[in-house]
Amino acid sequence: MSPHVLYISGEDHHLRIPFLVALRERGFRVTAAGTGDPSPFLLAGVDYRRFRFERFVNPFADMNAIGALARLLADMRPDIVQTCDTKPNLLVPLAARRVGDTRVVRLINGRGWVYSSSSPKALALRPVYRALHRLAARSTVADVFENRDDQAFFSRHRMGGKLSLLIPGWVDIDGFDRVAAAGSSPVELRHEFGLDASEVVITVTRMTRHKGIPTLLKAAALVHEARPGVRFLLVGPRESEGPLAITQSEIDRHAPYVQAIGPRSDVPALLAVADVFAFPTEYREGMPRVLMEAALARLPIVTTTVPGCAEIVRDDWSGYLVPPRAPRLLAARILDLLDDRQKAGDMAIRALQRVRRELGLEAIVDQFAALYGKLLSGSALGLSRTAVASRSATSPVEVG
Repeated sequence: MSPHVLYISGEDHHLRIPFLVALRERGFRVTAAGTGDPSPFLLAGVDYRRFRFERFVNPFADMNAIGALARLLADMRPDIVQTCDTKPNLLVPLAARRVGDTRVVRLINGRGWVYSSSSPKALALRPVYRALHRLAARSTVADVFENRDDQAFFSRHRMGGKLSLLIPGWVDIDGFDRVAAAGSSPVELRHEFGLDASEVVITVTRMTRHKGIPTLLKAAALVHEARPGVRFLLVGPRESEGPLAITQSEIDRHAPYVQAIGPRSDVPALLAVADVFAFPTEYREGMPRVLMEAALARLPIVTTTVPGCAEIVRDDWSGYLVPPRAPRLLAARILDLLDDRQKAGDMAIRALQRVRRELGLEAIVDQFAALYGKLLSGSALGLSRTAVASRSATSPVEVG
């Protein structure tokens, strides 16, 4: 019988459907579990189990979610449980402790709000979360990190499982190209949003403070002063983001040169409208897929020096890096990219080449499939933590 992988994530789990399909093509039986809409999984022929958890801090809801996850694990008895996102990475191993004999693999794709925010609440919660992660680590057979900074942090605070590996993030290159080709033309989209012949700076992210939207709005005002014809297009959800969301009135203060158009399913086509991609995140990112997609769209990128972004963009080579919460520097780099189109284009090509060469879906799925095979055979268990941690983030996983 094919080994059964249960992949548990949150409301954005549908973005991982290409990974699940590719894993199935490698001989695994795949089930997804998450909090989002089941219909994309049904269309892809992927078995889907829905459960509920609260994205924000809520101990009572978290305890209920742990109970629901424990029942799910006991009912399904998968060979491998793969988790992704901040809350599932913590809740699933705690649920597995109740079930026993469960191989949990966590994908650490960033550290979440608790480690991104400097608010008193986040600072107070950090030691609590470290203690919970140490407990969760006891039921985790392997942690997969997308960047070395997160790996070092988990090691330093003894929050990791038995194995620690680096596997970079991925982007579905073929899927991106298909959606880009099927979408509306740049001319049609420019007309839809009233952009006409304007230069366009785009971002794709959640409209929250820790994603740097206040910084982007301040930078937009500075760019507008220097270059009044530039328009900023903000793509991504706002209403669903609770207390972390930027307010509509904050965005409206920057009309008409800033437009927030909400979440879209045609992001590859929208990227073709733009001249610059700006991603001013303060969040402890893993490896942001939106940066890889911007690279596939041949957009020059300016983003922040947070570790996940710096895994994709090399400053002044394949884009620009600026510190978080630095609107003047962000604005200056946006203007640099608009002023020097030759240099901007050269950097965009370098980013594109790196993503196509190293970060495509197929190569990354191969590395996860190899890891699962080693865990199922038991040959990974004798590998030392140091040997695994020393491997390159872009080299194939060889855990035996």
